[in-house]
Amino acid sequence: MIDLKKKRITVTGGKGFLGTHLVRKLKESRQCENVFIADLPEYDLRKLEDIKRMFDDQKPDIIIHLAAVVGGIGANRENPGKFFYDNAIMGIQLMHEAYLRNIEKFVALGTICCYPKYTQVPFKEENLWDGYPEETNAPYGLAKKMLLVQAQAYHQQYGFNAIFLMPVNLYGPGDNFDPETSHVIPAIIKKCIDAIDNGDDHIVVWGTGNASREFLYVEDAAEAIILATEKYNKPDPVNIGAGFEIKIKDLVNIIAKLTGFKGKIIWDTTKPDGQPRRMLDTSKAEREFMFEAKTSLEEGLKRTIEWYIFNR
Repeated sequence: MIDLKKKRITVTGGKGFLGTHLVRKLKESRQCENVFIADLPEYDLRKLEDIKRMFDDQKPDIIIHLAAVVGGIGANRENPGKFFYDNAIMGIQLMHEAYLRNIEKFVALGTICCYPKYTQVPFKEENLWDGYPEETNAPYGLAKKMLLVQAQAYHQQYGFNAIFLMPVNLYGPGDNFDPETSHVIPAIIKKCIDAIDNGDDHIVVWGTGNASREFLYVEDAAEAIILATEKYNKPDPVNIGAGFEIKIKDLVNIIAKLTGFKGKIIWDTTKPDGQPRRMLDTSKAEREFMFEAKTSLEEGLKRTIEWYIFNR
């Protein structure tokens, strides 16, 4: 068990959605005194000189690597090359520099997109290499997956303590509500609220609604990452999730109810569903570092909607 209180901890992407919650939780729940953020514009982690400067400036004992270039299905389809290069180069150089500087621990955040398109539900960590990821987000998923390969290789050859966590889709206050790049929950919340504001009698949603997803409230995800940083030191990947799945159709109906949108929901079936089903087996996280999600989907959605209405 690592006592984080006195450690110098750098959170890459610390200004982002998950990063903001994680930084606050490190300071509040663990009384961490030295938490640093490595994020744009101060540090462009795709550039090796910026990575080196960050290490010189912050002198971290522990790196929690959250920084990523991400988006929904549309953004993934339009930027496969960028999503692959930016995510791969950032992680690979960062972890290598951390190894060269002999830092105590490197926590790499992967993604559920690492899994094969057709994976038996619930997804177990040992199924990770059973096939190719879903095409629309494969470049992003594979770039992240390379950090697992690197972490395991460095663990084996150099004894470097790097761990790899794979969270499901996150949501919560502070999420990205930009329609160009947002994921499904903020996108639907925004559509419902906009429709109410504009007096529209319908909203249009991508796909058939039959695909299923698992969603984890961002505060729960932050707690999982902290617990793994404190307690988990094995090279094997670990799923981070809530342990349930919901069809997109049902999700949209719940969001419509919670926002008060009473109009029609039209499904644009010319648009892709993405991966057919997604749900993680979360038993390993519970077994290895006692993580269990605490926030119900309805409670999490209520808080997210309230945040958006107040902050938009």
